[in-house]
Amino acid sequence: MLVAAAVCPNPPLIVPSLAGGAAAELDDLRAACAEAVAVLHSASPDLLAIVGGADDGRVHPPSAAGTLRPWGGDVTVGSGTPVLPLSLTIGRWLSSASEVPLHLESLRHDTPPDGCRAVGERVAALAPRVALLVMGDGSARLTEKSPGYLHPGAAAYSERLEAALAGGRTVELDPGEAAEMWAAGRAAFQTLPAWPFTSLYSGAPYGVAYYVTAALAP
Repeated sequence: MLVAAAVCPNPPLIVPSLAGGAAAELDDLRAACAEAVAVLHSASPDLLAIVGGADDGRVHPPSAAGTLRPWGGDVTVGSGTPVLPLSLTIGRWLSSASEVPLHLESLRHDTPPDGCRAVGERVAALAPRVALLVMGDGSARLTEKSPGYLHPGAAAYSERLEAALAGGRTVELDPGEAAEMWAAGRAAFQTLPAWPFTSLYSGAPYGVAYYVTAALAP
């Protein structure tokens, strides 16, 4: 049964050693993510499930490793050969102090909404008390310096996405529109339960929309 859920973004620069002299720019985001993870643990879960988007969908062993070397940082989490996608690597890094058993699962960015909801329901049934950490970014087309360059509808889309996350209405997210807006977290977001969430952070420090939300089961 799902007892808590949270959303965090997965920019590599959230790891201070990668950000270098610009690390302070994301202090508020780091603090919000730490608060979100604390909310998950406050529910005394038996299992912490980390779900994030990737090029392929698979369940990884709880000990699976991820690395940030492709983004210029000598940071590795987990053990063994790094296999985790960025979303799960950052999720593991955020929860590195957790002593709760992990479930690590990636799902393809193009997974249809019904498939995303099915993943969420299956993960929720993995243990008597499951906390779900969903990793994903919003639109990467908010400014001319964004990875996807400026899209005239990105700002309005980001506002609607934030409202959907806060209101537990991720079922409304359209895969085609998310792809156009470079909202890489869409599939992962659609694994979330239809609960009201508390917004802990919303911003776009690098032209990419980042959201942090958290909720305990109603």
